[in-house]
Amino acid sequence: MKTISCIAIDDEPMALLVIEQFCRRKGGMELTTFSEPHAGLEEIRRRKPDLVFLDIQMNSISGLEIADILPHECCFIFTTAHAQYALEGFNLDAVDFLHKPFAYERFEIAVDKALRRIGTTRSTTLPECLVVKQEYTNVSIPLNDILYIEALGNYVKIVRISGGHVLTRSNLKSIANMLPDEAFLRIHRSYIIAVGKVERFTRNYVKLKGRDEQLPVGTCYITALDRLENNMR
Repeated sequence: MKTISCIAIDDEPMALLVIEQFCRRKGGMELTTFSEPHAGLEEIRRRKPDLVFLDIQMNSISGLEIADILPHECCFIFTTAHAQYALEGFNLDAVDFLHKPFAYERFEIAVDKALRRIGTTRSTTLPECLVVKQEYTNVSIPLNDILYIEALGNYVKIVRISGGHVLTRSNLKSIANMLPDEAFLRIHRSYIIAVGKVERFTRNYVKLKGRDEQLPVGTCYITALDRLENNMR
């Protein structure tokens, strides 16, 4: 079995120890643990692991918030004592939801589900177009015609370089999962941009080529701007 890279984030050291022991028992899992959520998120952005184990209720940032901004190629499993978050967790496309304290057998079932998803993702060729539904019609948008994408409540607006936009009933996380990570970057809870269309940026905003407005940069996304700096050199 190919080794998969994993990161676990939990502000309870004993919970991390349990995951570490279970990963070792399962085998084929290279695990790094973080008790400080922001440090874990920064490492996730840097390494883009195959699988992330996430506690939900933590002191500095919610696991739900982290899940919402994970790189699209990372799948994740929630590990929490708070079962009331299960529905919201699955709405964020979690592989599984482990209710603490969980046994090894339940852990193994969740990891096997993640392995199947990872295998499917690795074998999938990246698309040239994004296909979304606008009202009752499927619309195909070439990826190189997307300037930025904005969350608007229960809808997402996809702004096109060629002019106009497409409005689809979806959420930004679902759209992000359909986009190649190397070409698009999430800079805010409400915005995804085309990396190659950036004219200039600061820690507070990004300006895209041919547009007057400045798109805001969210606090949790500042470290992601390193990609823009590298891309513009």
